[in-house]
Amino acid sequence: MRIVNSGAITEAVKEMCISANCYLNSDIRGALERSMDTEGSEVSKGILQKLIQNADIAAEKEIPICQDTGMAVFFIEIGKDVHVEGDTITEAVNKGVSEGYTKGYLRKSVVKDPLDRVNTKDNTPAVIYYDFVDGDRIKITFAPKGFGSENKGGIKMLNPSDGVEGVIDFVLETVRKAGANPCPPMVVGVGIGGTMDKAAVLSKKALTRNIDERSSMPYYAELERTLLEKVNMLGIGPQGMGGTTTALAVNIETYPTHIAGLPVAVNINCHATRHAVREI
Repeated sequence: MRIVNSGAITEAVKEMCISANCYLNSDIRGALERSMDTEGSEVSKGILQKLIQNADIAAEKEIPICQDTGMAVFFIEIGKDVHVEGDTITEAVNKGVSEGYTKGYLRKSVVKDPLDRVNTKDNTPAVIYYDFVDGDRIKITFAPKGFGSENKGGIKMLNPSDGVEGVIDFVLETVRKAGANPCPPMVVGVGIGGTMDKAAVLSKKALTRNIDERSSMPYYAELERTLLEKVNMLGIGPQGMGGTTTALAVNIETYPTHIAGLPVAVNINCHATRHAVREI
C-alpha cells in the first residue's frame, strides 16, 4: 500500500488551476495554427491569429486566457493500492481550488446555491468524478469549464431506431443553436450510451482528451471525423464571423446502454478548451 499525504493533492490542484487557465495546451494551439492554413475567410483567419496572440500574452504575463476561469471540474482515477492520509481527497481538491483561484487571481464564479446566488468567494466547491482503478497512483484531470460554452450543451434521449443518423442530427442541431455563443472555434464533446446522467458525464470527459487523438474504436473514430466535417460546413466560423473553422475537433466517448434507449449528450468547449493532467 502506497501512502500519499493529502497536501500533495492540494498542491497539485493549486498549480493545475493556475496553469490550465493561463497556458494554452499544445494540442489546441497546434489546431489553431493549422486552421490558419485551411480557413478560407480572411476575416476569420485574422480572428484565429488574434486568438493565438491572446494565448501568447496570457502565457507571457501568466494571466488568464479568458476572463471566465470556469467552474472547476475534475476526473480523478484512484489506484486501489494507494491510501491518502490527512484530508479526504474531496477536501484536498477543494483546498487546492481555493488556493489556486485566490493566489492566481482567477475569477471566482461559483455561487453557493443555484437560486439565492451568493458567491462562495473562492470558486469552491469543485465538481468531482471518481473512478477506482488498478495501481498505486492518483491521476487528476482538471477542466475549468466556462459557462458561455457550458450553457450551450444539450441531451436527448433518442430511440434506438434513430441510430447513427439521429446522433449526427442532434449534434449538428446543438452546435447550430449554439452559434457564436461558445466562442468558436469550439471543441465538441459527445457522450453516447449509459443513462441520461452517464451520457452527460461522458460528453464532458470527452473534452479532456487530446484533440489530436481519435477514438480507440475505428467506428467512432470515423464518426468523429464525419461530425467534424459536417460541423465545419455549418459556416459559423471563428467567433461567429463565418468561415470553415467552426470546430477544432469532435471527441466521442461511449458506454453500454439499455436495449430501449440511445442517450446522447453534447458538451461544448470554447476555443481554449482548457485542461491539465497530473499524476501523484
